[in-house]
Amino acid sequence: MSGKRLEILKETVPKLSRVAVFGTSTFPGNGANLKEVERVAAALKVKVQYLDVLSPKDIDAAFQAATKGRAEAILFLGSVVYTDRRTQLAELAAKNRLPASYSRSDHVEDGGLMSYGSNPTDLYRRAATYVDKILKGRTPADLPVEQPMKFEFVINLKAAKQIGLTIPPNVLARADRVIR
Repeated sequence: MSGKRLEILKETVPKLSRVAVFGTSTFPGNGANLKEVERVAAALKVKVQYLDVLSPKDIDAAFQAATKGRAEAILFLGSVVYTDRRTQLAELAAKNRLPASYSRSDHVEDGGLMSYGSNPTDLYRRAATYVDKILKGRTPADLPVEQPMKFEFVINLKAAKQIGLTIPPNVLARADRVIR
């Protein structure tokens, strides 16, 4: 998913050559997601600057390091550090005029530019079927692990306007939801 988000970011900002990747090294899956981003970045000829954000107090310093490193966009890997900081992240990205891509749509609803990831409503609905099966006597260990089936691409045009970015029509046409 992280590699796909970088591809979409590159389509949105065709001249993108440097991206800051904000991640949390202690978050499960961070290493694998970063490797995927680096692989896709190499194919797209985009340089990656990884910034480890271990706590909310690291956010401002990460943005400063991104601008000092001449990042032209930000890709946020999933992290619990950002959960309560969605508005702060969107405001800092706008202040620094950096297009940003998130893994969850709630970041876009709170002012972020774009997200591509699994559909949370579908995940909750599917989780309820698991609970139903367990309550009806099924052993949890016998239930198969399922991967997300529905994904959504969300764009916030207000955020794009705020940083002076025009979303290309081919990218906008693929959005499942557009916030105006």
